[in-house]
Amino acid sequence: GGRGGGRWAGGPASIRAEETGAPAPAAAVSHVPVTPVAPEATLATGYAAEAKGLLALGATLTERNDYAAAEIAYRRILSSTDFMQADQMDAQIGLARTYRLQGSLTKAAAIYEKYLKQFPDDSRVPDVLLDLGRTLRAMGAHRPAIARFYNVINSTLKLPTEGYEHYQLLAKTAQFEIAETHFESGNFAEAGKFFLRLRLLDLAPEDRARAHFKSAYALQLAGDPEGAVTTLRTFLDQWPQDVNVPEARYLLATTLRQLNRPEEALTATLELLRDAQSGTDARRWAYWQRRTGNQLANDFFQAGDTRHALAIYEGLSALATDPAWRLPIIYQIGLCHERLRALDRARPAYQDIIDTVARFPAAPAPGTADEQSRDLAHMAAWRLTHMDWSDQTERQLNTFFTTTTTTTPPAAPAARATTP
Repeated sequence: GGRGGGRWAGGPASIRAEETGAPAPAAAVSHVPVTPVAPEATLATGYAAEAKGLLALGATLTERNDYAAAEIAYRRILSSTDFMQADQMDAQIGLARTYRLQGSLTKAAAIYEKYLKQFPDDSRVPDVLLDLGRTLRAMGAHRPAIARFYNVINSTLKLPTEGYEHYQLLAKTAQFEIAETHFESGNFAEAGKFFLRLRLLDLAPEDRARAHFKSAYALQLAGDPEGAVTTLRTFLDQWPQDVNVPEARYLLATTLRQLNRPEEALTATLELLRDAQSGTDARRWAYWQRRTGNQLANDFFQAGDTRHALAIYEGLSALATDPAWRLPIIYQIGLCHERLRALDRARPAYQDIIDTVARFPAAPAPGTADEQSRDLAHMAAWRLTHMDWSDQTERQLNTFFTTTTTTTPPAAPAARATTP
């Protein structure tokens, strides 16, 4: 017991010395064992720290799109045998990702293939296979890409149960990628089947919504417009807040028009134009609103369905106040009213264009929106002149024919006697 007390005397004393800054008692220091560190261990620790820093630097540079500098960081690890194998494996995957994001797809695919040959039993094999499949698809090699995605599913079955949730997510992602690859390759019938199966899986809500939308899109492209309309309507009912809703409304309107159901197509288009969206999706909504409205309105106008075209043009005019957008729509509205012989409505539309452009700067730069608006104002002025001439000519013709028809006709000549 007495000897033990001497052993413990240095512990608390040394702690107090560190806290106060005073030197520790000699007795305390003499009892601290000193273990010599081997030079090899010091080097290993230094290389491990360097590798960690290089890997972090490579990832950061890749995110900043500084791919050349990121490659240098990864190559520093791969070119030296002083770094541990685990660090070199991380550098290999990082370099492949850098190449893939840079667009050097052939180099990325080569590194992924090399990794799979060198480390076939590594736990990251499914992740590497997934990225390899995506790389091959981006290269246009759809069949090899699909094969790699199937390999992802098969490889997850052989791995231990520790990362079960991650491997299950990889397997579902691979099924999504298979469907996307069929879709991208133009095999829409097969893509539709895969997306339909995905809708039945236990996926996150946004993934199920995407699968639902893509299954409808695949049906439309596969030549089944009736099936596409049905699926699009169920998608819009079940997922009204999904990011793909505006594009789904566009597909619904154009498909209904393709099926020669103009009233339903008009309703679908006006519903899209009336919906207002704010926040991050506002630009996405605006794009599909303008594309849908322009396409359907122009189609109706060219087909002679002026009333439907006019309804859509009026909806389009309310989307934005920018003259570059609004004035061409107003001009089309004027043409519709003119075609419907509603000249009292056509004239204010054309005059609105002329008055708006009159407030523009005196000399717009060539090729700008202002110059195009000035050209539109000249066209609107010509339409007004033409309408006045047409209206005056029509009145003169009406007066002429009215005068002619109301004048007493000359008497008919007497019939001559005929001899047998």
